[in-house]
Amino acid sequence: MAGGGPDPDRGGPELLMSHLACADEPDDPANEAQLKAFHAMTDGTGLPRSLSATGGILLGPRYHFDLTRPGVGLFGGLPFEGAQPAVTLSLPVIQTREVAPGEAVGYGCTWVAEAPALIATVAAGYADGLPRTLSNKAVLWDGDTPCPLVGRVSMDLITVDITHLPEVPRSLDILGTHQTVDALAEAGGTIGYEILTGLGPRYLRRYQEQAQ
Repeated sequence: MAGGGPDPDRGGPELLMSHLACADEPDDPANEAQLKAFHAMTDGTGLPRSLSATGGILLGPRYHFDLTRPGVGLFGGLPFEGAQPAVTLSLPVIQTREVAPGEAVGYGCTWVAEAPALIATVAAGYADGLPRTLSNKAVLWDGDTPCPLVGRVSMDLITVDITHLPEVPRSLDILGTHQTVDALAEAGGTIGYEILTGLGPRYLRRYQEQAQ
């Protein structure tokens, strides 16, 4: 195509876009190398350009071009360390059971009570995007009080030790003020992107606008 821009009558390109491979590591030389290559391939085309998602935006204006894509940063995820958490995930408690010392909980009997315990069954599992790697590792919250996930994450259910709570809660938070997507991801040996994108369609979603 000759000239300084797209030909609308021939359905030419409208945007030139690429993606940084190492934007979450600001000092990685790949960032500068990709920026240089992007300029070499797109300078003089007359087309709008986009190179940066959240990590690239944080690298500074040289990486911004005409359009940026602040995906995970809008949800309070890394690498935007200054972001406010934007996602709360509350899971309903659907039953409780008293467990005696020596009794096991969950598939594989991977957690055994050392003392009398009250265990809540909570309606969410790996079919809802909670990876099995959270088994015996994750923490849920009743207000400001942490409650450990005990036993394995199953397809539709998890079990939580609420012995120390004064009363049975209606729900427990696994994402919120006390636990970001990245903190939960770290417990499961993954990344915040996987947690966010794995939250399936069975959740009831509510969107709230917070006043500035």
